[in-house]
Amino acid sequence: MSRLRRFEQLDLLPYIGKWLLLAGLVAVLAGSASAFFLFALDYVTGVRDSHRWLIWLLPMAGFVVGWIYYRLGKTVEAGNNLLIDEIHDPKNVVPLRMVPLVLGGTLMSHLFGASVGREGTAVQMGGALADQVTHLLRLRREDRRIILMAGISAGFASVFGTPLAGAVFGLEVLAIGRLRYDALFPCMISAIAADQVGLLWGVQHTHYAIGEIVPVQGWNVLAVLIAGVIFGLAGLLFATATHRLGALVKRLIAYPPLRPFVGGVVIAVAVWALGAYDYIGLGIPSIVRAFEVPVAPWDWFGKLAFTVASLGSGFKGGEVTPLFYIGATLGNALAPLLHLPFALLAGIGFVAVFAGAANTPLATIIMAMELFGADIGPLAAIACIASYLVSGHTGIYSAQRIGHSKQRGRGLPEDLRLGELKQYREQQRRK
Repeated sequence: MSRLRRFEQLDLLPYIGKWLLLAGLVAVLAGSASAFFLFALDYVTGVRDSHRWLIWLLPMAGFVVGWIYYRLGKTVEAGNNLLIDEIHDPKNVVPLRMVPLVLGGTLMSHLFGASVGREGTAVQMGGALADQVTHLLRLRREDRRIILMAGISAGFASVFGTPLAGAVFGLEVLAIGRLRYDALFPCMISAIAADQVGLLWGVQHTHYAIGEIVPVQGWNVLAVLIAGVIFGLAGLLFATATHRLGALVKRLIAYPPLRPFVGGVVIAVAVWALGAYDYIGLGIPSIVRAFEVPVAPWDWFGKLAFTVASLGSGFKGGEVTPLFYIGATLGNALAPLLHLPFALLAGIGFVAVFAGAANTPLATIIMAMELFGADIGPLAAIACIASYLVSGHTGIYSAQRIGHSKQRGRGLPEDLRLGELKQYREQQRRK
């Protein structure tokens, strides 16, 4: 028995060496790309804040990005969903053109005032760059799956400065209720190393101060649970509204470049009429403010509406930072009603709305502890899990699979894409 165990450990050495090298290479590529993206994003955000009239060019920027994707980017337009599909069912190497297209499209969206995030861009760059390694080294089909997951983890970790959450996100985002532990080591190495690469390039991430953390007892637990349910409903609303608006826009406007053009007109007029400049771009100053002082109770809905309009009409970027904004401001608004410190509930909402919208409770619990300290872990876990359960079988990633249903007896088949769930239910009703 001891000889068998000894040889088993020796067999692991080539595996560890192989993935240290591959994951390290992915980390250098993804971490460097994210660093460049974050520096460029800071620059264009500063330009937009200094020249508010740029919002009137948003329709033309949307048309240009839409036209470029229409002519050159049809194979990569699915973005994060393309990466998830390729991991589940590997077919073709993700085209390298995904990197400049999503980078340029996201920077233009931010420069002219769309309400989009940054996670989608970093994840897509990380996944596309990682897939080039599989092409160059002619890796096996199963290794390709793992290296794509490592690329997702590296992109997420390096753009947010949360390496452990990034590693788990790359494992958890693929399927509801199921993790692939064969990719744990590569995802962890790539996420930690990519974060360090970004720091070496000089990336500085935003810090949030929680202050007082209440004891895990009595009313505090119940209040956080109630908040988690509300956060889950907000995530459900965001995901559902984004998908439905996107489908409606596609039905009404046949020519793809016109979709973000029309969306840009609506957003620009709304921003001007309402003075809603706080609801465009990433909104980091507003997120920070939610941790420091009470904010307007409608801020969360304002950001949700502008982000749904931006993503639903075809602007490029991500969903996660807007979800952070929605969660932090919603938590801030709920705090006095639930008799909790507003900074604490802003921090919990920051991660919990994302947990419900992306179906990634473990990654968001870890993210809470990485961003706000380990003491918030128990309360964040209650809210994130409640949000995850309440959001149901919906999510911002339509290619995400159902690994295990959130509730027993739901009768949902494994590996069904979330985007196909409505069609499946309609077929079941006809039987």
